[in-house]
Amino acid sequence: MWICGIDETGRGALAGPLCVAAFCSQKIPEFYTNDSKKLTPKTRKQIFKQIVEFVNNNKYTALIYIVFIPNHIIDKINILNANLLGFKIVIEKIEKRIGQKPDIIYIDGDKKPDMQNYNIITQVKADSKIKVVQIASIIAKVTRDKLMDHLAKKYPYYNFHNNKGYYDIYHAESIIRHGICPLHRKTFVKNLLQAKLFH
Repeated sequence: MWICGIDETGRGALAGPLCVAAFCSQKIPEFYTNDSKKLTPKTRKQIFKQIVEFVNNNKYTALIYIVFIPNHIIDKINILNANLLGFKIVIEKIEKRIGQKPDIIYIDGDKKPDMQNYNIITQVKADSKIKVVQIASIIAKVTRDKLMDHLAKKYPYYNFHNNKGYYDIYHAESIIRHGICPLHRKTFVKNLLQAKLFH
């Protein structure tokens, strides 16, 4: 039985992509996991290494799939639709990889993509309760944080290394001082800073 957990991170960020991650396996790992938001960065990275090791040791019965939905797509279709698009993409990719529909797909939250004949179960705070979703949560968080650390070197004004694209005072002040960069979600920044920056 293929059991899949899906979660995303970056939903409320002002800059950077949304990251949707899926973990799909025929057996549940025994190592410790938790909601990624409840873990320290160091612990998240340690568990992430265990996840990768588990998948590498179970190549035919476990897999990870990650998709980034870029900021310009989020601006175009809104964050909810971007989220649902990410869910749809990872489910389709997993189905292609394993040659069948996953038997059970758990998604954190109360929204799911419009996909017929898939056993998709949504649950609010699933990332605190369901292990495969916790694993997806950790994968998404570690992967997106690593990307934002890399992008911080290209766009040094916005404190991405620390805020990962989310709001903080330094980030907001840098937008006022330097304007937005190509990573910013224009719709999010407009809502936050009263649109006056873009007149």
